[in-house]
Amino acid sequence: MAGYRARAILSILTRSRHSLSSTFLQSSQLCRFCSSTVQPKFGVVGFIGLGNMGSRMVDNLIKAGYRVAVHDINYNVMKMFSERGVPTRSTPYEIAESSDVVITMLPSSSHVFDVYTGENGLLHRGNAVKPSLLIDCSTIDPQTSRKLSAIVSECTLKGEKGNWRNPVMLDAPVSGGVIAAEYGTLTFMVGGLEEAYLEARLLLLSMGKKTIYCGGAGNGSAAKICNNLAMAVGMLGVSEALALGQSLGINASTLTDVFNSSSARCWSSDTYNPVPGVMEGVPSSRNYEDGFSSILMAKDIDLAAASAKEVGLKFPMTVQAREIYLELCDNGHKAEDFSCVFRHYYGGSDA
Repeated sequence: MAGYRARAILSILTRSRHSLSSTFLQSSQLCRFCSSTVQPKFGVVGFIGLGNMGSRMVDNLIKAGYRVAVHDINYNVMKMFSERGVPTRSTPYEIAESSDVVITMLPSSSHVFDVYTGENGLLHRGNAVKPSLLIDCSTIDPQTSRKLSAIVSECTLKGEKGNWRNPVMLDAPVSGGVIAAEYGTLTFMVGGLEEAYLEARLLLLSMGKKTIYCGGAGNGSAAKICNNLAMAVGMLGVSEALALGQSLGINASTLTDVFNSSSARCWSSDTYNPVPGVMEGVPSSRNYEDGFSSILMAKDIDLAAASAKEVGLKFPMTVQAREIYLELCDNGHKAEDFSCVFRHYYGGSDA
Protein backbone atom coordinates (compact mmCIF):
# COMPACT_ATOMS: atom_id res chain seq x y z
CA MET A 1 0.00 0.00 0.00
CA ALA A 2 1.31 3.47 -0.83
CA GLY A 3 2.98 5.38 1.98
CA TYR A 4 1.73 8.64 3.50
CA ARG A 5 3.21 12.11 3.86
CA ALA A 6 5.08 12.16 7.14
CA ARG A 7 3.53 14.59 9.58
CA ALA A 8 4.67 12.79 12.73
CA ILE A 9 7.39 10.44 13.75
CA LEU A 10 6.15 6.88 13.61
CA SER A 11 7.09 4.94 16.74
CA ILE A 12 6.64 1.23 17.11
CA LEU A 13 6.59 0.08 20.70
CA THR A 14 8.29 -3.12 21.78
CA ARG A 15 5.86 -6.03 21.86
CA SER A 16 4.78 -7.31 25.23
CA ARG A 17 2.28 -9.94 26.19
CA HIS A 18 1.02 -7.85 29.05
CA SER A 19 0.44 -4.51 27.33
CA LEU A 20 -1.99 -3.60 24.59
CA SER A 21 0.07 -0.56 23.74
CA SER A 22 2.97 -2.85 22.85
CA THR A 23 1.21 -4.18 19.77
CA PHE A 24 -0.56 -1.15 18.38
CA LEU A 25 0.32 2.40 17.33
CA GLN A 26 -0.77 5.16 19.67
CA SER A 27 -4.09 6.71 18.61
CA SER A 28 -2.48 10.15 18.26
CA GLN A 29 0.05 8.83 15.73
CA LEU A 30 -0.35 8.40 12.03
CA CYS A 31 -1.58 4.99 10.95
CA ARG A 32 1.04 3.30 8.81
CA PHE A 33 -1.48 2.95 5.99
CA CYS A 34 -3.30 6.27 6.38
CA SER A 35 -2.96 9.74 5.00
CA SER A 36 -4.35 11.48 8.08
CA THR A 37 -4.72 11.15 11.82
CA VAL A 38 -7.97 10.40 13.61
CA GLN A 39 -9.09 10.00 17.19
CA PRO A 40 -11.36 6.92 17.01
CA LYS A 41 -13.88 6.36 19.76
CA PHE A 42 -12.80 2.74 20.16
CA GLY A 43 -9.17 2.08 21.04
CA VAL A 44 -8.58 -1.27 19.37
CA VAL A 45 -10.84 -2.95 16.82
CA GLY A 46 -10.56 -6.72 16.56
CA PHE A 47 -11.68 -8.19 13.23
CA ILE A 48 -12.39 -11.87 12.57
CA GLY A 49 -12.96 -13.15 9.03
CA LEU A 50 -10.63 -11.94 6.28
CA GLY A 51 -12.36 -13.21 3.15
CA ASN A 52 -13.28 -11.16 0.10
CA MET A 53 -15.46 -8.87 2.18
CA GLY A 54 -13.66 -8.82 5.51
CA SER A 55 -10.19 -8.12 4.16
CA ARG A 56 -11.45 -5.04 2.32
CA MET A 57 -13.40 -3.84 5.35
CA VAL A 58 -10.23 -4.09 7.42
CA ASP A 59 -8.37 -2.05 4.81
CA ASN A 60 -10.93 0.73 5.19
CA LEU A 61 -10.72 0.63 8.99
CA ILE A 62 -6.97 1.08 8.69
CA LYS A 63 -7.39 3.93 6.21
CA ALA A 64 -9.74 5.60 8.69
CA GLY A 65 -7.03 5.47 11.35
CA TYR A 66 -8.32 2.67 13.56
CA ARG A 67 -5.88 0.37 15.32
CA VAL A 68 -6.80 -3.12 14.18
CA ALA A 69 -5.95 -6.69 15.16
CA VAL A 70 -7.10 -9.55 12.95
CA HIS A 71 -7.78 -13.27 12.98
CA ASP A 72 -8.67 -15.82 10.33
CA ILE A 73 -8.23 -19.59 9.99
CA ASN A 74 -6.46 -18.98 6.66
CA TYR A 75 -2.74 -18.82 7.46
CA ASN A 76 -1.83 -17.17 4.15
CA VAL A 77 -4.16 -14.22 4.59
CA MET A 78 -2.98 -13.80 8.19
CA LYS A 79 0.60 -13.77 6.94
CA MET A 80 -0.29 -11.13 4.36
CA PHE A 81 -1.70 -8.79 7.00
CA SER A 82 1.18 -9.49 9.36
CA GLU A 83 3.69 -8.54 6.66
CA ARG A 84 1.87 -5.21 6.31
CA GLY A 85 2.36 -4.54 10.00
CA VAL A 86 -1.17 -5.42 11.14
CA PRO A 87 -1.16 -7.37 14.43
CA THR A 88 -2.60 -10.89 14.13
CA ARG A 89 -4.05 -13.18 16.79
CA SER A 90 -4.17 -16.97 16.84
CA THR A 91 -7.70 -17.38 18.21
CA PRO A 92 -10.93 -15.41 18.59
CA TYR A 93 -10.34 -15.41 22.34
CA GLU A 94 -7.00 -13.63 21.86
CA ILE A 95 -8.80 -11.07 19.69
CA ALA A 96 -11.32 -10.49 22.48
CA GLU A 97 -8.57 -10.09 25.08
CA SER A 98 -6.80 -7.40 23.06
CA SER A 99 -9.76 -5.44 21.66
CA ASP A 100 -12.29 -2.85 22.78
CA VAL A 101 -14.75 -3.77 20.04
CA VAL A 102 -14.86 -6.90 17.87
CA ILE A 103 -16.28 -7.24 14.36
CA THR A 104 -16.97 -10.62 12.75
CA MET A 105 -17.52 -11.28 9.04
CA LEU A 106 -18.05 -15.00 8.53
CA PRO A 107 -19.68 -17.37 6.01
CA SER A 108 -22.53 -18.92 8.00
CA SER A 109 -24.52 -19.13 11.22
CA SER A 110 -22.52 -22.13 12.45
CA HIS A 111 -19.23 -20.27 11.91
CA VAL A 112 -20.48 -17.26 13.86
CA PHE A 113 -21.82 -19.36 16.73
CA ASP A 114 -18.53 -21.26 16.98
CA VAL A 115 -16.41 -18.09 16.93
CA TYR A 116 -18.50 -16.70 19.79
CA THR A 117 -19.08 -19.77 21.95
CA GLY A 118 -16.66 -22.49 20.82
CA GLU A 119 -13.34 -23.50 22.29
CA ASN A 120 -11.10 -20.43 22.32
CA GLY A 121 -14.10 -18.40 21.18
CA LEU A 122 -14.80 -14.76 21.97
CA LEU A 123 -16.75 -15.69 25.11
CA HIS A 124 -14.44 -18.50 26.23
CA ARG A 125 -13.12 -18.83 29.80
CA GLY A 126 -15.94 -17.42 31.83
CA ASN A 127 -18.50 -14.69 31.48
CA ALA A 128 -16.22 -11.65 31.84
CA VAL A 129 -15.13 -10.16 28.51
CA LYS A 130 -13.04 -7.14 27.55
CA PRO A 131 -14.90 -5.81 24.46
CA SER A 132 -17.90 -3.68 25.30
CA LEU A 133 -19.32 -4.13 21.82
CA LEU A 134 -19.44 -7.14 19.51
CA ILE A 135 -20.67 -6.55 15.96
CA ASP A 136 -21.52 -9.41 13.61
CA CYS A 137 -21.60 -8.36 9.96
CA SER A 138 -22.19 -11.89 8.66
CA THR A 139 -25.37 -12.89 6.85
CA ILE A 140 -26.99 -15.40 9.20
CA ASP A 141 -30.47 -16.32 10.38
CA PRO A 142 -32.23 -13.94 12.81
CA GLN A 143 -32.71 -16.74 15.34
CA THR A 144 -28.96 -17.25 15.75
CA SER A 145 -28.40 -13.49 16.02
CA ARG A 146 -31.00 -13.24 18.79
CA LYS A 147 -29.64 -16.26 20.65
CA LEU A 148 -26.09 -14.89 20.60
CA SER A 149 -27.28 -11.44 21.63
CA ALA A 150 -28.94 -12.97 24.69
CA ILE A 151 -25.78 -14.92 25.56
CA VAL A 152 -23.60 -11.82 25.22
CA SER A 153 -25.95 -9.75 27.38
CA GLU A 154 -25.48 -12.22 30.24
CA CYS A 155 -21.72 -11.62 30.28
CA THR A 156 -19.99 -8.92 32.32
CA LEU A 157 -17.32 -6.45 31.29
CA LYS A 158 -13.73 -6.40 32.43
CA GLY A 159 -12.81 -2.95 33.66
CA GLU A 160 -14.66 0.34 33.55
CA LYS A 161 -16.58 1.14 30.36
CA GLY A 162 -18.53 4.25 31.29
CA ASN A 163 -22.15 3.39 32.03
CA TRP A 164 -21.85 -0.02 30.39
CA ARG A 165 -22.00 -2.96 32.77
CA ASN A 166 -22.54 -5.67 30.19
CA PRO A 167 -21.24 -6.17 26.67
CA VAL A 168 -23.69 -5.65 23.81
CA MET A 169 -23.99 -7.42 20.50
CA LEU A 170 -25.22 -5.87 17.26
CA ASP A 171 -26.15 -7.81 14.15
CA ALA A 172 -25.04 -5.58 11.29
CA PRO A 173 -24.98 -7.43 7.96
CA VAL A 174 -24.04 -5.46 4.85
CA SER A 175 -25.24 -4.85 1.34
CA GLY A 176 -23.15 -3.85 -1.65
CA GLY A 177 -20.85 -6.81 -2.22
CA VAL A 178 -17.11 -6.91 -2.75
CA ILE A 179 -17.02 -3.72 -4.82
CA ALA A 180 -18.73 -1.70 -2.08
CA ALA A 181 -16.51 -3.33 0.56
CA GLU A 182 -13.44 -2.23 -1.39
CA TYR A 183 -14.59 1.35 -1.91
CA GLY A 184 -16.16 1.76 1.53
CA THR A 185 -19.69 2.22 0.26
CA LEU A 186 -21.44 -0.61 2.08
CA THR A 187 -24.89 -0.25 3.65
CA PHE A 188 -25.19 -1.66 7.18
CA MET A 189 -28.53 -3.02 8.39
CA VAL A 190 -28.30 -2.99 12.18
CA GLY A 191 -30.27 -4.78 14.84
CA GLY A 192 -29.82 -4.56 18.61
CA LEU A 193 -29.82 -1.97 21.37
CA GLU A 194 -30.28 1.47 19.81
CA GLU A 195 -27.81 3.06 22.21
CA ALA A 196 -25.16 0.60 21.04
CA TYR A 197 -26.05 1.33 17.41
CA LEU A 198 -25.44 5.02 17.98
CA GLU A 199 -22.09 4.23 19.62
CA ALA A 200 -21.06 2.07 16.66
CA ARG A 201 -22.33 4.25 13.83
CA LEU A 202 -19.14 6.18 13.07
CA LEU A 203 -17.13 2.96 13.19
CA LEU A 204 -19.48 1.37 10.65
CA LEU A 205 -19.38 4.46 8.44
CA SER A 206 -15.62 4.09 8.14
CA MET A 207 -16.45 0.99 6.09
CA GLY A 208 -19.67 2.12 4.45
CA LYS A 209 -21.78 4.99 3.25
CA LYS A 210 -25.00 4.33 5.16
CA THR A 211 -26.30 2.68 8.31
CA ILE A 212 -29.95 1.79 8.87
CA TYR A 213 -31.24 0.96 12.33
CA CYS A 214 -33.75 -1.87 11.93
CA GLY A 215 -34.85 -2.42 15.52
CA GLY A 216 -34.11 -5.05 18.14
CA ALA A 217 -31.71 -7.97 18.11
CA GLY A 218 -31.95 -10.07 14.96
CA ASN A 219 -33.72 -7.41 12.92
CA GLY A 220 -30.56 -6.54 11.00
CA SER A 221 -30.19 -10.17 10.00
CA ALA A 222 -33.88 -10.33 9.08
CA ALA A 223 -33.53 -7.25 6.87
CA LYS A 224 -30.48 -8.74 5.15
CA ILE A 225 -32.06 -12.08 4.21
CA CYS A 226 -35.13 -10.25 2.88
CA ASN A 227 -32.87 -7.97 0.85
CA ASN A 228 -30.90 -10.89 -0.57
CA LEU A 229 -34.04 -12.81 -1.41
CA ALA A 230 -35.31 -9.83 -3.42
CA MET A 231 -31.87 -9.47 -5.01
CA ALA A 232 -31.82 -13.15 -6.06
CA VAL A 233 -35.31 -13.08 -7.53
CA GLY A 234 -34.56 -9.76 -9.24
CA MET A 235 -31.40 -11.15 -10.83
CA LEU A 236 -33.33 -14.16 -12.12
CA GLY A 237 -36.01 -11.93 -13.62
CA VAL A 238 -33.52 -9.62 -15.34
CA SER A 239 -31.43 -12.55 -16.60
CA GLU A 240 -34.49 -14.35 -17.93
CA ALA A 241 -35.74 -11.24 -19.71
CA LEU A 242 -32.34 -10.41 -21.22
CA ALA A 243 -31.86 -13.98 -22.42
CA LEU A 244 -35.34 -13.89 -23.97
CA GLY A 245 -34.50 -10.59 -25.63
CA GLN A 246 -31.35 -12.04 -27.17
CA SER A 247 -33.35 -15.00 -28.46
CA LEU A 248 -35.81 -12.57 -30.05
CA GLY A 249 -33.02 -10.66 -31.74
CA ILE A 250 -32.61 -7.69 -29.38
CA ASN A 251 -29.09 -6.67 -28.44
CA ALA A 252 -28.53 -6.97 -24.65
CA SER A 253 -27.06 -3.46 -24.43
CA THR A 254 -30.10 -2.04 -26.20
CA LEU A 255 -32.53 -3.95 -24.02
CA THR A 256 -30.64 -2.87 -20.91
CA ASP A 257 -31.04 0.74 -22.06
CA VAL A 258 -34.77 0.09 -22.42
CA PHE A 259 -34.97 -1.40 -18.91
CA ASN A 260 -33.02 1.44 -17.35
CA SER A 261 -35.27 4.03 -18.97
CA SER A 262 -38.47 2.19 -18.13
CA SER A 263 -40.32 0.38 -15.38
CA ALA A 264 -37.99 -2.65 -15.41
CA ARG A 265 -35.09 -0.62 -14.05
CA CYS A 266 -33.48 -2.20 -10.99
CA TRP A 267 -30.10 -2.89 -9.37
CA SER A 268 -29.56 -6.00 -11.49
CA SER A 269 -30.02 -4.01 -14.69
CA ASP A 270 -28.36 -0.66 -13.96
CA THR A 271 -25.65 -1.49 -11.41
CA TYR A 272 -24.82 -5.21 -11.58
CA ASN A 273 -25.79 -6.25 -15.09
CA PRO A 274 -25.37 -10.01 -15.70
CA VAL A 275 -24.50 -9.82 -19.42
CA PRO A 276 -20.76 -9.88 -20.18
CA GLY A 277 -19.75 -6.74 -22.01
CA VAL A 278 -22.69 -4.52 -21.09
CA MET A 279 -21.14 -2.93 -18.02
CA GLU A 280 -17.55 -2.48 -16.86
CA GLY A 281 -16.35 -3.24 -13.36
CA VAL A 282 -18.92 -5.93 -12.54
CA PRO A 283 -18.36 -9.70 -12.24
CA SER A 284 -20.08 -10.47 -15.57
CA SER A 285 -17.31 -8.55 -17.34
CA ARG A 286 -14.54 -10.49 -15.64
CA ASN A 287 -15.81 -14.02 -16.24
CA TYR A 288 -18.06 -13.84 -13.14
CA GLU A 289 -15.06 -13.79 -10.79
CA ASP A 290 -14.54 -11.88 -7.53
CA GLY A 291 -18.19 -11.34 -6.74
CA PHE A 292 -20.92 -12.82 -4.54
CA SER A 293 -20.71 -16.55 -5.16
CA SER A 294 -23.64 -18.68 -6.21
CA ILE A 295 -23.09 -20.98 -3.23
CA LEU A 296 -23.43 -18.04 -0.82
CA MET A 297 -26.57 -16.89 -2.59
CA ALA A 298 -27.99 -20.40 -2.29
CA LYS A 299 -27.14 -20.30 1.42
CA ASP A 300 -28.92 -16.96 1.88
CA ILE A 301 -32.00 -18.19 0.04
CA ASP A 302 -32.01 -21.19 2.39
CA LEU A 303 -32.07 -18.78 5.33
CA ALA A 304 -35.02 -16.94 3.80
CA ALA A 305 -36.87 -20.20 3.14
CA ALA A 306 -36.33 -21.39 6.72
CA SER A 307 -37.56 -18.07 8.13
CA ALA A 308 -40.62 -18.04 5.85
CA LYS A 309 -41.47 -21.58 6.88
CA GLU A 310 -41.10 -20.71 10.54
CA VAL A 311 -43.65 -17.88 10.33
CA GLY A 312 -46.00 -19.79 8.03
CA LEU A 313 -45.57 -17.60 4.94
CA LYS A 314 -45.98 -18.91 1.40
CA PHE A 315 -42.69 -18.67 -0.49
CA PRO A 316 -42.98 -20.04 -4.05
CA MET A 317 -40.46 -17.55 -5.51
CA THR A 318 -37.99 -18.49 -2.80
CA VAL A 319 -38.37 -22.17 -3.61
CA GLN A 320 -37.83 -21.63 -7.33
CA ALA A 321 -34.82 -19.37 -6.78
CA ARG A 322 -33.31 -21.93 -4.41
CA GLU A 323 -33.69 -24.73 -6.96
CA ILE A 324 -32.05 -22.65 -9.71
CA TYR A 325 -29.05 -21.66 -7.61
CA LEU A 326 -28.58 -25.17 -6.26
CA GLU A 327 -28.58 -26.43 -9.84
CA LEU A 328 -25.93 -23.84 -10.73
CA CYS A 329 -23.79 -25.05 -7.84
CA ASP A 330 -24.27 -28.72 -8.75
CA ASN A 331 -23.15 -27.93 -12.30
CA GLY A 332 -19.80 -26.55 -11.15
CA HIS A 333 -20.53 -22.84 -10.85
CA LYS A 334 -20.75 -22.43 -7.08
CA ALA A 335 -17.67 -20.19 -6.89
CA GLU A 336 -18.81 -17.88 -9.67
CA ASP A 337 -20.79 -14.73 -9.01
CA PHE A 338 -24.51 -15.31 -8.71
CA SER A 339 -25.13 -13.25 -11.85
CA CYS A 340 -23.64 -16.15 -13.83
CA VAL A 341 -27.19 -17.52 -13.84
CA PHE A 342 -27.62 -15.51 -17.05
CA ARG A 343 -25.01 -17.56 -18.88
CA HIS A 344 -25.10 -20.94 -17.17
CA TYR A 345 -28.82 -21.39 -16.51
CA TYR A 346 -30.53 -19.30 -19.18
CA GLY A 347 -27.85 -19.82 -21.82
CA GLY A 348 -27.44 -16.09 -22.49
CA SER A 349 -24.54 -14.86 -24.63
CA ASP A 350 -22.14 -11.91 -24.43
CA ALA A 351 -23.23 -8.45 -25.54
